[in-house]
Amino acid sequence: MVSIDPFAPAHAIADQVRRGHVTASAVTRLFLDRIAAANGKLNAFTDVLAARALETARAIDERKARGEALGPLAGVPFAVKNLFDVEGLPTRAGSLINRARAPATRDAVLIERLAAADAVLIGALNMGEYAYDFTGENVHDGACRNPHAPDHMAGGSSSGCGAATGGGLAPISLGSDTNGSIRVPSSLCGTFGLKPTYGRLPRSRSFPFCDSLDHLGPFARSARDLALAYDLMQGHDPQDHACAERPVEPTLPGLGQGIDGLRIGVLGGHFSTDGMPVAAKAVALVAAALGAGTTVDLPGAEAGRAAAFLITNAEGATLHLDRLRTRANDFDPETRDRFLAGAMLPAPWLVKAQAVRRWYAAQAARLFKDFDLLIAPSTPMQAPRIGQKTMELRGRTVPVRPMFGLFTQPISAIGLPVCAVPVPGADPGGLPIGVQVIAAPWREDLALRAAAFLEARGVAGAPIPVL
Repeated sequence: MVSIDPFAPAHAIADQVRRGHVTASAVTRLFLDRIAAANGKLNAFTDVLAARALETARAIDERKARGEALGPLAGVPFAVKNLFDVEGLPTRAGSLINRARAPATRDAVLIERLAAADAVLIGALNMGEYAYDFTGENVHDGACRNPHAPDHMAGGSSSGCGAATGGGLAPISLGSDTNGSIRVPSSLCGTFGLKPTYGRLPRSRSFPFCDSLDHLGPFARSARDLALAYDLMQGHDPQDHACAERPVEPTLPGLGQGIDGLRIGVLGGHFSTDGMPVAAKAVALVAAALGAGTTVDLPGAEAGRAAAFLITNAEGATLHLDRLRTRANDFDPETRDRFLAGAMLPAPWLVKAQAVRRWYAAQAARLFKDFDLLIAPSTPMQAPRIGQKTMELRGRTVPVRPMFGLFTQPISAIGLPVCAVPVPGADPGGLPIGVQVIAAPWREDLALRAAAFLEARGVAGAPIPVL
């Protein structure tokens, strides 16, 4: 038997299991041991499913012993943000209130699809309360910590995903992204992350935040693993009214095609990195590697972000009205106050926000007639310290929590697919930061191709933390 590096790509681990060089049980025990050793420092997991994981791994090994073919993620552990339904657990969505819910009787659809590929679910992950957060500071479960500097934030709201995959505790994790909740922790924790097109992956049996903006997607330590997990999760599911009836469009075979012929621009204007030296260097490194010499504006990005704020606020408040009436004191006070503000928004503001959103989507569609991919920073800067409330940005003191969505929120507002790539060369030896590679709707394949190209040339890559 060979030893397994916990930072090895998921596809390489699966290959070793399929070849019989290592058992799924041994891989599972390795990661359970890592969780036991490191989760006290990171607070990434809220639930560790050791018995379930070991039983799943044992069944995979038995099938291997019988000569049965194993799936593409054979024996690869994965974990999920705790807003995914996991059979036997209450779906807490980062909240205190939801812990009184009955345990889920069935896994979320995306969990079922990875399990069908012989991946092994090992746990549920910490997150911002009800996904309304960019910091990962959960008042009920404690702050999730950055694997590269545990006194710094992991980002949110998929904080546990960033910390677990960035920290080598789960090769693949599944999170959600409404306004940037995959891309922000990917940037701060140094992982690859994919926010697919709105409606691409089904959200069935997951706890919602803002229906018209919610996406689910994977985190991984390599572009190939990201594409592999994404491909395995594709497919229509009628339980999610927003899930598009599109055929599965595999992206993995195209990763080796490179970027020849792709028209790639760098977003300026709202996405300018003036006064953000590390973010600026990350964008410059990616742009140079991709041959993107043209800076372009996305008209209406700031207005689109403002519309997303209002829509998120109002839809989220509507979902939680009964809880706000009956259990207001059981919310994080900051989350509660944002929901209360959303409940009081005038209806004409919402009508206007939706009109702005449609207009802004049309501006992006016009831009994609001239470009195949667009580049923008993922976050304005690296991870702040836990507890930090303000930061300096473009010569102003601004609040940390909303401003970490500065560059992600305008993209979520119109549901574009984005691959977040970590760029270690932006601050060698420092904290991670990432860049968004943005494509037109339904062109995840192009964003993933560019991510794989950047990784192959050493521009993008998940740094290994010292835990």
